[in-house]
Amino acid sequence: MKVKFRRILTATALAAVVLIPASLFALNTLDLPITPKPPQIDGKLDPGEWDGAYTMTDFKTFAPDYGKDPSQKTEAYFLYDADNLYFAFRCYDTDPSKIKASLAKRDDMYSDDFVGIVVDTYDTMQNGYAFLVNPLGIQGDGIMNTNGNVNSEQDFVWDSKGQLDKQGYIVEYRVPLQSIRFPSGKTITIRLAYYRQIVRTSETVSAPAMYPDKGSMLSQTQPIAVTGLKFKRVVEILPAVTHSDRKAMDQGVLKRDERTTDFSLTAKVGLTTDLTLDAAINPDFSQVESDAGQVDVNLRYALYYSEKRPFFLEGNEIFNISGNSEDAPLYALLHTRVIADPTYGFKLSGKLGAANSVAAIFARDNQPGAADEHPNFSIFRFKHALKEDSFIGGFYTARDVSGGYNRVIGTDGRFRLSPISLADFHLFGSFTKNPDGGEMNNGHALALHYNQSTRNYYLDLGYQDISRDFQVDTGFLERTGLRRLAACGILMFYPKSKLIQRYDTFYWSYHLQDTTSNMWETFNMFCIRFFLPGSSQIRFEGILANEVYEARRFGKSGYGFQFYTQLTKHLYLNSFYRRTGAIFYDPADPYQGDGNRANAGLSFQPTDQLAFAVNLTYLDFRRRSDKTKIYDYLILRSYNTYQINKYLFLRAIAEYNTYYKRWTVDTLASFTYIPGTVVYVGFGSAFERIRWNGSEYEDSDRYLETKRGFFFKVSYLWRW
Repeated sequence: MKVKFRRILTATALAAVVLIPASLFALNTLDLPITPKPPQIDGKLDPGEWDGAYTMTDFKTFAPDYGKDPSQKTEAYFLYDADNLYFAFRCYDTDPSKIKASLAKRDDMYSDDFVGIVVDTYDTMQNGYAFLVNPLGIQGDGIMNTNGNVNSEQDFVWDSKGQLDKQGYIVEYRVPLQSIRFPSGKTITIRLAYYRQIVRTSETVSAPAMYPDKGSMLSQTQPIAVTGLKFKRVVEILPAVTHSDRKAMDQGVLKRDERTTDFSLTAKVGLTTDLTLDAAINPDFSQVESDAGQVDVNLRYALYYSEKRPFFLEGNEIFNISGNSEDAPLYALLHTRVIADPTYGFKLSGKLGAANSVAAIFARDNQPGAADEHPNFSIFRFKHALKEDSFIGGFYTARDVSGGYNRVIGTDGRFRLSPISLADFHLFGSFTKNPDGGEMNNGHALALHYNQSTRNYYLDLGYQDISRDFQVDTGFLERTGLRRLAACGILMFYPKSKLIQRYDTFYWSYHLQDTTSNMWETFNMFCIRFFLPGSSQIRFEGILANEVYEARRFGKSGYGFQFYTQLTKHLYLNSFYRRTGAIFYDPADPYQGDGNRANAGLSFQPTDQLAFAVNLTYLDFRRRSDKTKIYDYLILRSYNTYQINKYLFLRAIAEYNTYYKRWTVDTLASFTYIPGTVVYVGFGSAFERIRWNGSEYEDSDRYLETKRGFFFKVSYLWRW
C-alpha cells in the first residue's frame, strides 16, 4: 500500500523551467544534545519527561491547500539517546467525539486520524523512514520516497502508545536504532518532519510547512545534528512452521489434494550500521491474505498482484525504477511474485556510505511442471545520491534456466532542475536466449519524463520507446513494440467555499505508435474533480480514445465518474463507473463492443473494534454490431474483522463470483506481537453450483463444496 502525503500524478512535461536553487529554501541545522533521561512510552505527557526536546507547534496545511492554519492545534516532540529515537504528539481537538480511530491490525489505520514522523537518517533527501500512529496506538510504517508517497510494505520493530482524552489525544513512541539504518560517526545530521491527518476536515498538516514550489517534501524537512548514536549489530533469527491441508472435489467426493508441512529459517545480520544481509533456507513465502478477486476474462495483459510475502518486502523500494509516466507499460524490472517458491535465497540491502544505496537478491526457484523447474533469479540495484533529491542508478536482472536466459541491464536517474521541476529517465537493454532453439533476441526500453508543479498548476510529459523484442522475465511488462508520448496538465482552484475546498480541471492523454502494425492509437481524458470535507472527492470524466489490436483500430471513447467520502466517522462510501467502447481480445477474430465497468464499496465501523466492508466489482461486454451481450461478470466481496486487542484479530471473507457461479469463504485468526512473531490459523472453502451425476459434473440449483483448506503458521523473531 502507498500512502500519499502529497498528491502526485505520474505524467510529464518537457518545458522551460525557472532555475532557482532549492538550497535557498533550506532550513538551518539545529543541534540537539542527547537526553539524560528517556521518556516512558505510556501515552501520557508526564511533567518534565520531554524537557529539552525539539518541539514544533507551527503546523501548516498542505492538503487540501498549502500554508493555511489548521483547524486543530498540534504539539510535537523529539528526543534521543544512544539506543533509541523518541517522539510524542499532543493533538488538541475542539470536538474529540469526532476523532476517527479504530483498534485495527497493523498498517490498517490509514483511513483514521493519525500522526506521524518521517526521518531521513542520511540527510540525502532520497527517502525517509515513516512511523505513523493512530489515536489508539495502532502502528503504520514504511518508506517515504522523493515524491512524498509512503510505501507501507516494510514492517519495523518499534513501540507506541496512544490514548484519547477530553482535549483530543496523545501519542508517544520509541524507535530502536536496531530497527533502522544510519551512518556511522560521532555526530551525524538527520532530517525530520511531523505530520497529522484530520479526516473529517480533509486536512493533512506538517511541521515544518511543506510547499510545492520549494522542492521535494524530504528537502523541506528540518535538519538536526545528533551525537552519540550507538551501533548495535543486528542479528535476527526467524524460524517458521507452515502447515496446510487441502481437499478438492474428485468425482463428487472431497478428497485430500495436498498436505504439506514446511519449515523455514530466515536470518538477518547487520554488517554495518547501514548494510544488512538476509539469508533463508526454504524461505517462508506463504501468503496469509488471499488476493482479492479480479476480473479475469477478455484480457490483453496479465493481472498484476501486489507482493505480500515478508522476505521480499525489506528494501523493496530500492528496486523502483524512475522515468515512468502514468500507466507506463514497463511497470517494474523486479516483480517478485514471478519468483514462485524458492528453495533458498539471499538478499543484501542498505548503504555503502551515505550516498550509495545497494540491493541484491539471489533465489533458486521451485516451479514443478515448468520447462525448467529450478530457474535462478539474480538481481542487483545501485543508486548514487546527487545534490538535493537527484540520483543516478544502475540495474541488472537475470533469470537463468538450462540452455537459456533472460538478462536486463541499464541505468536510470532523477535530476532536480529547480524547486518546481524535475526530470528522470531509464534506459534498459534485454538479452534473451531461448532455451528451446537457442535463438537470441535483444531489445531496449527507453523512458524520458519531466514534471513541473506549483500550488496552482501541474504539468507533466513522458515518452516511452519499447522495442518488440524487449523482454524482462523478472519484472512486469504489459506491452512491447511501441513509442508513446504522454501528457498531463492540471489547473487547481481554491474557492472561498465551505463546501468545495478545491477543484481541479485537467487533461491527460497519450499518443502511441504500435511499431508492429505501424498504426497510431490515442487516449484523451477531460476531467473535473472536486475536493470536499470528510476526505471526499467527486470526479467527472469524458474520454476520446481508440486502441490498436491485431493491426486494427477499435473505438474506446466514453464517460465516467468517481466518488468517495467518509460520510461519518463510522461510514465510508466509494463508487466508480465508466462506460466506454471495448474490444473482444480474440487474436483470430477480434471485434468492436461496448462495456460498462463499475465498482462500489461500503465500510461500516460501528465500534472501535468491529468493522464490516462490502465491495462490488462489475464488468460487461456487448458486441456493437448486433447488441448481443457476450458476458457479464460480477464479484461481490465481504470483508469483516473483529479486533480483540492490538495484537489479536478475527477475520472472515466471503466472495461470490457470478461468472463462475462460485462462493469462497475464508476465515482467519491472527496474533501478531511484533513483525515476525506471529500465529495464524485459517480455514477456507469454495462452493459451486454444480453436481456430480455419476459420470460428469453438470449445472445445479444447489451449491456443492468443491474445495476445502486448513492453514496454520507460527513464527518467532529472535533478535540480539
